[in-house]
Amino acid sequence: MPTYKIYSPTGSLSPKLSAASKLLSKDGVKLATSYRNCALAHGPVLYTTDGVAVFGENSILKYMSGSHENWMVDEMLELERGIREAIKSSSAKELKGCLSELEEHLSNSTSGFLVSNSLSVADISMICTLDCCSVSDLKKFSAVTSYHSILSNHPVFKSNQSETQMSLVEHTVFSTVLKMFPQVGDEIFKPTGGCLTQKTKSVKMGHYQCTIALKLFSMLKKMSFEIVPDEIKFGPKGLAQAIIDNLPEKSVINKSKTSVTGPGFIMVQMDAEYLSEKINDFMKAGVKPKSQNGSDVLVDFSSPNIAKEMHVGHLRSTIIGESVCRILEFTGHKTHRINHVGDWGTQFGMLIEYLKCNNATGEIDQSSVGDLTEFYKASKKCFDDDEDFKKRSQLNVVKLQSGDEECKKIWNTLCDVSRQSFEKVYKRLGVTLNECGESFYNPMIPGVIQKFKDAKLIENEEGDAKVVFVDGYQAPLMLQKSDGGFGYDSTDMAALDYRINTLGCDRVIYITDYTQNDHFQMCFKAAKKIGWAGENVELMHIGFGTVLGEDKKRFKTRSGETVKLVDLLDESSRRMEASLRERMCENKANITEEEIKGVADILGYSAVKYFDLHRNPTSNYVFSYDSMLDTKGNTAIYLLYAHCRLMSILTKASDQYPERFAALPTFDALKLEHEAEINLAYHLNLFDEVIEMVLVDLLPYRICEYLYALSTSASDFVTKCKVLGSDEMESRLILCKATGMTMRACFDLLG
Repeated sequence: MPTYKIYSPTGSLSPKLSAASKLLSKDGVKLATSYRNCALAHGPVLYTTDGVAVFGENSILKYMSGSHENWMVDEMLELERGIREAIKSSSAKELKGCLSELEEHLSNSTSGFLVSNSLSVADISMICTLDCCSVSDLKKFSAVTSYHSILSNHPVFKSNQSETQMSLVEHTVFSTVLKMFPQVGDEIFKPTGGCLTQKTKSVKMGHYQCTIALKLFSMLKKMSFEIVPDEIKFGPKGLAQAIIDNLPEKSVINKSKTSVTGPGFIMVQMDAEYLSEKINDFMKAGVKPKSQNGSDVLVDFSSPNIAKEMHVGHLRSTIIGESVCRILEFTGHKTHRINHVGDWGTQFGMLIEYLKCNNATGEIDQSSVGDLTEFYKASKKCFDDDEDFKKRSQLNVVKLQSGDEECKKIWNTLCDVSRQSFEKVYKRLGVTLNECGESFYNPMIPGVIQKFKDAKLIENEEGDAKVVFVDGYQAPLMLQKSDGGFGYDSTDMAALDYRINTLGCDRVIYITDYTQNDHFQMCFKAAKKIGWAGENVELMHIGFGTVLGEDKKRFKTRSGETVKLVDLLDESSRRMEASLRERMCENKANITEEEIKGVADILGYSAVKYFDLHRNPTSNYVFSYDSMLDTKGNTAIYLLYAHCRLMSILTKASDQYPERFAALPTFDALKLEHEAEINLAYHLNLFDEVIEMVLVDLLPYRICEYLYALSTSASDFVTKCKVLGSDEMESRLILCKATGMTMRACFDLLG
C-alpha cells in the first residue's frame, strides 16, 4: 500500500490530482502532504517511496496509477495536453482539431471511457481539461459533450480539499522552513502535544500563532554542522525571526506585520490583498461549503415518550439534533432525521386500562385523553395503588403485542394525540423529524437474536436470558430477558441492524443525555463484534448535560413539577414581548403593534435555542431567562440586533446613495486598509475552517463561538470605520453585505 508525498505550490491539490487520489485510493494508493519544493519544478511534485521526484500533473497521474508503460494512456494524455494548450493559446483551429480527434475516439468506444471499461487517470485528466472549454466549443461534438456531461458527475470529482486560511498559512511557513533547512525531515511537521498552528485568542496579537520555531530549534541543536547556521545562534526567538525574514514577499501572510513573541512564537498577520481577493470571490459565489463526498447519515434525536408531554429534558436533544442535521445537509450529506419515540413497552398496558376504566362514552378518541401529563399521572397512580388494575394492565401488554383490536385502537389514539402535541413544539422550534419508534423495530428483534446465535455470540444466563458480552464492560447487553421479554438493548440492537444493513447508512449518530453513553458504546461494540459496523461505518454518541435551575438542581417549576417545553417557550416569548414594548416606548424598536407578537416569538424561541447551543453540550448549565434575553454578550438577542444594524446600514445606503449602491454587484476593487476592516475580513474567511472543524465532532457550539466573534468584529468595524458617504463606502458596504450573508448562514445552521 504505497504512500506518496506530494508538494503543491498553492498548498492544495488541483482538481485533477484530487480526483485521481480518490480513484486510486481503492487500490491502496495514499497521498500525504509535503512542504518540500524542488528547484526544478514549476508545479506539483510527487516524491516516490524511493525519494524520486516526479514533475508535472500527467506524469504524476501515470506514476500513481502504474500506467507509465500503457501506450493508450500516454496517447490520451497527449491528446488532453493538446486540448489544454489550445485553450491556453486561444487557438480555435487547434482546439477544433483536438476535439474532433477525441470525438472520433469516443464514437468508437463501447464503454464510454477512454482506455478501458472503467474510469482511469486518462479520463480524469480529460474531464478536468474539458471543464475549461466553453459550452459553445463542446456542443459541436455530441460524443464529447455526452462523455463530459456523464463523467463530470462522478463522485471522484466532488472535491473535499481543505484549502483554509490556516492550511495556507502552514503551507507558506513550513515550505519556508524546508527551503532554509532542506536537511530537516517532514516529521517535524507532525504535531506533538498540540497543533503547530492555531488561531490567536486576540487579533491584537495577530491572526495565527505558529510554534514551529521551537520544535525546529530543538531538532537543529541535535544535528552536527561544520559551521553553525546564523539562524540558530540566537535561540528560538532568533530562529523565528529568521523564518519571518525568509517568507515570500507576496503570499497569504503580511510579512512586514508578522512578528515574534514569547519564547519564539510566530504571530502571523494575514495579507490584506489576499483577504480582499477572498471576499471578492465570496461575493460572487455566496456562502457555500467546500463540497464533501456526501455520505448517508442517520441522526437519532429528540425521542419523547408517547402519552407524555415534551418537557425541558427534551430540549437539548431536539435542538442539538436539528443543528447537527442542518450542518450535515449543508455540507452535502444525506440525512435521515429519526425520532425514536417511546411508543412500546409495559407502560401502555397501564394507559390502555385507564382509558378502558374511565371512558364514559365507550368511544376512544382524542378527547378521551385530555391533558397528557395529567392523564399519565392518573394512570400511574391507579397502577401503583390498585393491584387488580395492575394485573389487568399487564394482560393488556400481552394483548397489544398479540394484535388485539381494542388495545391497538387505544394505542393508536394515544400515539396520534402525542404526535399532535409534539408537532406544536417542533413547529415553534423549526424542527423536522421522521417518526420511527420502538414499535417499528419490535418485530425485527427475534431475527437479530438469531443473527447473534448464528455468529455464536449469544450466552445464556440464569433463567435463559440471552446476553452478549463486549470488551470493556462487565455487564452484558440483554437481548432477551429471562421471561422472554425485550428491553432497550433488544430494540437498539434491532435498530442498529436495520440502520446499517437495510438503510445502508455510513454514519449513525445518537443524541441523548450523557448518562446513556455506556449503553450506546456497548451497542456499538456489539455491532462491530458481529461484523455490522466495519471500517466504513461510523457509530457516534453525542451526550449532553442537564438543564439546571438557579438552585443548581434539575430545572423544575416552583411546585416541583417538570417544566413543560411549551410553557418554557411561552414564557420566553412573553418576556421578550415585554422587553420589546419597553424598547418601543424608548423609540429603540422599529416595529409596529401588529408585529410585536411575531417578533417576540422569533426572538424568544431563538434565545432559548442559542442559550443551549452556544456551550459545549457535555456541560450542565443554569437556565436563566434574564441571561438568555440580554441584549449584550453572547446571546441570540445581541447577534440578531448586530445583524439588524448591518442591514440598516445597507438599507440607508440604498435610500441615500442609490446609484453607488446599485453598482455594488459589479464592484470588485475591494480595499482593506483599516485594521478593523482587515480583522473583519479575516473572520469572514474563517467560515470554512469552522465548518471543517465542526464536521469532526458535530458540536454546534463551535459555530456559535465563530458567530459571536464575527459579530463583535463587525460591531468594532462599524464603530471605527465610517461607512455611509465615505470614500471607501463601496468597499465597506461589501463587508457589511458579506458579514450579513455569513451571519444568516450561521443562523440557519443553528436552526
